[in-house]
Amino acid sequence: MDRRTFLAGTGAVLLAAPLAAEAQQAGRVYRIGILRPGPSPSPMPTQKSPIAPSLKELGWVEGQNLVYEIRYGESADQLKAAAAELIRLKVDVLVVGSCGMAKIVRDQTSTIPIVIAGCGFDMVTFGLVASLARPGGNVTGVQILASDLIGKRIQLLKELLPSLSRVATLFENLTLPDVNPTSRDSYNVAADVAARAVGINRDSFVVASPEDFPTAFRSMREKGDQALLLFTTPFMDANMKQILDLAATHRIATLYESKNWVEAGGLMSYGASRAEQMRRSAFYVDKILRGAKPADLPIEQATKFELVINLKTAKALGLTIPPSLLARADEIIQ
Repeated sequence: MDRRTFLAGTGAVLLAAPLAAEAQQAGRVYRIGILRPGPSPSPMPTQKSPIAPSLKELGWVEGQNLVYEIRYGESADQLKAAAAELIRLKVDVLVVGSCGMAKIVRDQTSTIPIVIAGCGFDMVTFGLVASLARPGGNVTGVQILASDLIGKRIQLLKELLPSLSRVATLFENLTLPDVNPTSRDSYNVAADVAARAVGINRDSFVVASPEDFPTAFRSMREKGDQALLLFTTPFMDANMKQILDLAATHRIATLYESKNWVEAGGLMSYGASRAEQMRRSAFYVDKILRGAKPADLPIEQATKFELVINLKTAKALGLTIPPSLLARADEIIQ
């Protein structure tokens, strides 16, 4: 892990307790259900869950005591059908990458444990859990509170581009609406406040399918947006290559929420450590498989974040990264 740490929220002592190995049923093979947006890979499924390495470290080995059931969907209806299939398979734990995905799954089961790898909203506010200390239902996991980071991200873009006058924000309309009708509103309000604070205008764009991205990026250029703040969800992750290519083609300086986007060729990211999110999510799965109930596993919150910069991408965009940003970066990709 980088020099900054990921601190557990209330109840970390409970999660850090010694493993109750005796609770695991000897010889049993457990099923982990994974719901992802996007097309099914071909051939199926060479792609594994990103929590697999961390679960292996905890003693859960695919093919020995664990099986992954991964299902995909390219629309809300397909995601709901995929969730229903996982539930019919009677998986032992469901793992999802966002609050929107958790809502889709929880609407169909109140009994199978659900672990969220990175919820960008307050889980209490949006009705996913009763409280952070005692979730009280079948949902638990890691919370990021992405809207609280918008101000910092806008400031980073302004520092990168001192003459910045217009910034775009890009949302998706596939998984977010099922969380709460006001979920995107909290982002918009925070983004408007942050933009006004540094004297820039903001244009908001929304996509509902992969086919919408080219139009959105063309519109950004037409409006004169010099930079983009991308709000990452599993749907955005599933369309990473297209987004990165369009940002490069239209020469829009884009700030992402997680390091994996910068490793794939993005310009810059600021957010919670994705690797640590996966480790903590695996810890939840491990505890549940060993007998713990999600209702009793406190929600963890990320409190330390990492800034990652790709110098090769900056050069391709004709940008010079200010020394002040380079000095604060947790990682610089050459």
